[in-house]
Amino acid sequence: MKLLSFRDGRGERSYGIRNEHGIVDLGRRLGARFPTLRALLAAPDGLALARQHEHAAADCQEADVVFLPVIDRPNKIFCVGMNYAAKRQEFNETNPAPTLFIRFPDSQTGHRCPVVKPLQSREFDYEGELAVVIGTGGRGIRREDALQHVAGYACYMDGSVRDWQHTWFTAGKNWHDTGAFGPWIVTTDEIRDPQQLRLRTFLNGQQVQDESTAAMLHPVAELIEYISTFSALSPGDVIITGSPGGVGKKRVPPLYMHAGDTIEVEISGIGRLSNVIADETPEVEDDPVSLLLAETAAA
Repeated sequence: MKLLSFRDGRGERSYGIRNEHGIVDLGRRLGARFPTLRALLAAPDGLALARQHEHAAADCQEADVVFLPVIDRPNKIFCVGMNYAAKRQEFNETNPAPTLFIRFPDSQTGHRCPVVKPLQSREFDYEGELAVVIGTGGRGIRREDALQHVAGYACYMDGSVRDWQHTWFTAGKNWHDTGAFGPWIVTTDEIRDPQQLRLRTFLNGQQVQDESTAAMLHPVAELIEYISTFSALSPGDVIITGSPGGVGKKRVPPLYMHAGDTIEVEISGIGRLSNVIADETPEVEDDPVSLLLAETAAA
């Protein structure tokens, strides 16, 4: 199944199934019991109930909705850095342990929604990644059992504000609407092996990243084992598994994203996440700090 979160034509939040007919609104059918997609994933019978509607007639089409991040408000978003050899080489990374940092839920946006380039940045970079959505929680999960804890997989564009990645990544990864998540989760019955997918990123139609997830240094099952050792995972938690080489910062000359650009992340078996870059709108009324920052960015 392809599961997504969205706002309907009335602006109401809902979630549903993307099938061959369009979008089946599960919020209308199951919302009294499961108000969000995260709540559905947390229920032992949630996915089974959803599958009963998998081939229903569509309630709406993609053009009728505004896509939300697939999991709109996850408890935790773990990001993995330097998880491909080419990326490690680009950044001269030598530490063999998984590189982890955190994204906050309010830094995300959905498919076909603007990805916002911060006013304070001149180095807004793309990173296409595979996102893992947890279905069954746990702590101390063994590697051999890890994939049984996954609900499904999605595309992620982990926008990086490079000029705010100083000694670590957090400040460069948590600006408003810089991480695009979607278009939907594809459940694990359709993706048996997450290490056999092709991940490609396109900037204005030009392919800028192309790698197999088989090249991950720390595969999905190992990441779940590692993270769950120190932090219990919950249904709806997200693990963003790292970006291949080819990022804009390490190109000669550097290749960054600007307003009007289209950035797309395509993963085989999942689909294509597409967003247009927009400049941040300054909030300068009666706000001398914002005025100063806006003047600095324009200088």
